[in-house]
Amino acid sequence: MIIGAHLSASKGYTHMLEEALSIGANTFQFFTRNPRGGKAKDIDENDIKTFLEKSKEVHFGTILAHAPYTLNCCSANPDTRRFALETFADDLKRMEYTPNMLYNFHPGSHVGQGAEVGVNLICETLNKVLFEDMTTTVLLETMAGKGSEVGRNFEELRAIIDGVELKDKMGVCLDTCHVHDGGYDIVNDLDSVLEEFDRVIGIDRLKALHINDSKNPLASHKDRHEKIGEGYIGTEAFERIVNHKYLKNLPMFLETPNELDGYAKEIALLKSLVK
Repeated sequence: MIIGAHLSASKGYTHMLEEALSIGANTFQFFTRNPRGGKAKDIDENDIKTFLEKSKEVHFGTILAHAPYTLNCCSANPDTRRFALETFADDLKRMEYTPNMLYNFHPGSHVGQGAEVGVNLICETLNKVLFEDMTTTVLLETMAGKGSEVGRNFEELRAIIDGVELKDKMGVCLDTCHVHDGGYDIVNDLDSVLEEFDRVIGIDRLKALHINDSKNPLASHKDRHEKIGEGYIGTEAFERIVNHKYLKNLPMFLETPNELDGYAKEIALLKSLVK
């Protein structure tokens, strides 16, 4: 099982690795910079060298970098789109210091322009920032559908992938809270949801999971994460998720409302559900 949590990147990659190991994790997720935007910290090449050496020694899993929430490729504001383009390009350049990892982003909000316009703008950015010899796989995150979010269903994610020239660089991160809140019944009919994902997008595009319970019922379009087993998804559904043939070998990342000790308990719980 490849399981981790969202950790603070403030002290560097090696510190995140050590924190992950301390809570029983073998991977981690982190923000590439302040989640509300801003300049990223300078790359510490010695820290990354140590991280790569140690992660190899302990057979550490694939890590996932998360774009800041302010990255909105399909905003109606051209300055916001420019920020997204510059941030995206900078992040992908920096990702090459840790080759063959994952970079996840929220597709964005079209802010009244309509989903089709939003999809086209997202594709426009992706076609500018992706490059042929990059080793990073860029992941579209499944969204809950609140407000004018793009990515509220599998069809919208597929439309983005269809508009990307370097499709082999693209994948999807399935967020359990988001798809549940978006109306996909992963509690009572996980098989059908994943069959639909395979039919619309292709299961080979599914590269990672955000493992989160939900504070709200099915199809609420709210996006409020809850601790594992304490929300509307529930422990029994997570048992099916962590053992499903399409999901069990994917890296899984907790984004639940927890500190380190809480993540440690959830990781132990999820590991105990593995058959």
